[in-house]
Amino acid sequence: MTTTTDHAARPPGQWRDTVLAGLANYIDSGSIVAGSVALALWKDLYNLSDTFIGLIAAFSANAISAGVGAFIGGWLCDKVGRKKIYQYDMLFYAFGMMFLIFASAAWMIIAGFLLVGLAVGADIPASWSLIAEQAPDDKRGAHSGVAQALWNLGPVVVLVAGYFLTPFGIDGVRWLFIHLAVIALGLTFLRSRMSESQRWVEVQVARGEKAGTVPWRELFSPRYIAAMFYLVAMYGLWNLWAGYNGFFTPYLIEQNNLPEWAATVLPASYFLLCILSVIFIFMPLADKVSQRLLFGISAVLQVAGMAMLALFGFTLETVIAHIVIMGLAGGFGAQSFFQLWSAELFPTEIRSTAQGMTFAMVRIGLGIWSLAVPALASNDFTTLAWILTGFLVASGVIGLIWAPSNQGKSLEAIAAERRG
Repeated sequence: MTTTTDHAARPPGQWRDTVLAGLANYIDSGSIVAGSVALALWKDLYNLSDTFIGLIAAFSANAISAGVGAFIGGWLCDKVGRKKIYQYDMLFYAFGMMFLIFASAAWMIIAGFLLVGLAVGADIPASWSLIAEQAPDDKRGAHSGVAQALWNLGPVVVLVAGYFLTPFGIDGVRWLFIHLAVIALGLTFLRSRMSESQRWVEVQVARGEKAGTVPWRELFSPRYIAAMFYLVAMYGLWNLWAGYNGFFTPYLIEQNNLPEWAATVLPASYFLLCILSVIFIFMPLADKVSQRLLFGISAVLQVAGMAMLALFGFTLETVIAHIVIMGLAGGFGAQSFFQLWSAELFPTEIRSTAQGMTFAMVRIGLGIWSLAVPALASNDFTTLAWILTGFLVASGVIGLIWAPSNQGKSLEAIAAERRG
């Protein structure tokens, strides 16, 4: 097995590979928010009910289809390697985008989001595993942060562009989907020059005759089952809020008769603040200070930010204050640490499979929850806001109690500790 020192001395292209892998996050979040921008237009164009809107959210790239894709993609990543998945799934993504670009009926919206979700779901464990496995041991958090910054960049680009394109109706919004399809096709070409994960190759050589198989018995051993349940509880509860925020916020702003500019500018501001938070807080500190402390500060701020909406209602002033608090705290909270910890808590031979399974459970749970959000938001937003606040409280408590502390350690050292 290659030593920790060997893995720390990575070639100069590691940051380039991190960006290329992390762009999966850009098109994941971009497709979610592009759908949210189009949602009100689709509702009027096709006379969609709240129930049908819930179906779009439930089966979109935001939820169930992404979960299914992550489960299948994660297993394939450990079986045949990371590169084969992250190189070719972008073609599948672009194919799915064609349904959204040329959507002329409600069924095409569902079909497009199903295909797009499968593709981005498969890419997540591939790209997250690759980023963790090729990053230096003392900069794993910083490299993970690149992917999170790109995840937040997708909504900023889509929402700012949407602000200028919305006056052109659904034809203008189609360009949001077009740009995501073009990026996916470009990624297919650029990723072809990337190398397979060195750590995955070494593990397959060491496993000999068992190479190319996933050790399910080890995956379902008590230590890894506990890790998966921890991640699903911590991130899954937080993601119930995040799914509402990413997919429904522009829709709710329009439904509550806030100024027209608010539907794109305010959500874009949230994601822009998240980018700044990732770059200036998470990336410099995640490898150096207590990760439990960082997570705890973020959790407390986000609970306060969501409680404001529950207490003071969906007014312009309250939404602005809510956006500022949630955005500043969002870059160094549950989303960033889920990516990092879901790579660290599992050894290389089951890493992507475990990530795919946890991501699948989180997104499928979000899909089920999304079925209820539109009707609940329309009839009793205060109740919805308190429920979401409760989710954030539970996520924060679980995260604080069982947060790992692996900064500076190699993935091999972490795996040895957990097995020993």
